[in-house]
Amino acid sequence: MRKYLSYYIRNFDYPLFFVYVFLCLFGLVMIYSSSIMVALVDGKEPDYYYKKQLFNLMVAFFFFTVGAFVPYKHYSRKNIMVFMVGLITVLMFWVFFFGFGESGTGSKSWISLFGLMSFQPSELAKLIIILYFAGAFYRKSLKTPMVDLHPNHIIYPILVWIFIIFFVALETDIGAVMIISGIAIAVVAASGIRIRTFFKFFAELAILGATILGVILLIKGDKILTPNRIGRIKAFLNPFEYEQGSGHQVVQGYIAIGSGGIEGVGLGQSVQKLGYLPEPQTDFIMAVIAEELGLLGVIIVLGGLGFIVFKGLSIALTTKDPLARMIAAGIASWIAIQTFVNLGGLSGLIPLTGVTLPFISYGGSSILVLSFAIGILINVSMYEKLEKRKLRGTK
Repeated sequence: MRKYLSYYIRNFDYPLFFVYVFLCLFGLVMIYSSSIMVALVDGKEPDYYYKKQLFNLMVAFFFFTVGAFVPYKHYSRKNIMVFMVGLITVLMFWVFFFGFGESGTGSKSWISLFGLMSFQPSELAKLIIILYFAGAFYRKSLKTPMVDLHPNHIIYPILVWIFIIFFVALETDIGAVMIISGIAIAVVAASGIRIRTFFKFFAELAILGATILGVILLIKGDKILTPNRIGRIKAFLNPFEYEQGSGHQVVQGYIAIGSGGIEGVGLGQSVQKLGYLPEPQTDFIMAVIAEELGLLGVIIVLGGLGFIVFKGLSIALTTKDPLARMIAAGIASWIAIQTFVNLGGLSGLIPLTGVTLPFISYGGSSILVLSFAIGILINVSMYEKLEKRKLRGTK
């Protein structure tokens, strides 16, 4: 037991851990600041969302601990991979038959876990795509050199991706579809297959994705092309023309960012959170950060998220273990893509999709799964540190 603890103490990735904890606590403070008015309007206590996120963080830390202390190699075991696919299958059907969503958005992507809490399975699907793709490619590479792999050799990951994308698209969660697709491509790119094979794989995913989208539009076109989503596209093209309607949130986000300037108006002093920004504690929390803490607050958040992405990519580029490389690249790409989608909607680079800002926005499903993922990344990092120690010891 002492030897086991010594291994973790010596090889634990403390910088990554402290950045993760800092972002979670920073997000908790900003959730409290941004959600007081929303809670009061909803007839709740001023610290309602703060307390709920605090509870979420306590549960999330348990999942982080599991991810950090369970060896990542286990995720490539066949029984674990079958369990992951079975779990996400059950959850996706659960959403399809018993799910619920926010009124007016056309989405139905939440389930109730025995009346105790709400959960969004598409968040878990992001991590499962990473672990299943990495495990499947790794197991295949044990029999066939990675450079000789052909898309037909890895049909099961493709089928799992098709299944998940189909059901997430049925939920009409467009943001999650974008992120899950980007994650799958990133893991495949990190697998070590030939560039020609990768582009062929990418082309197949694009064709399949377009086909799925076409089928979904035929089945639920009226649910996807809702007035709310059409309005978001119009607002993306010209938000100020639709400021009184679908462009209101984007314009108010611009005003918040502009009001903050370099120094910000002060913590807790945001005006835009007082009913101008709907749900400022979720998708538009960065607008509140920019208004209250100015450019410095934005740099702090982007710096923390950038460090995690850099750490993941650094591991992926230096490790000799293909499983570690794919997992690290997948987690790093997930955080990078989701951050871009969130900030892209806020800044007007892309249409709004309702995606949370990792570790910062309010949301139980997001913080639980992301914490588990960071735990896994730290476990991968510990393995890499141990391998480097062994290598230095041979010299």
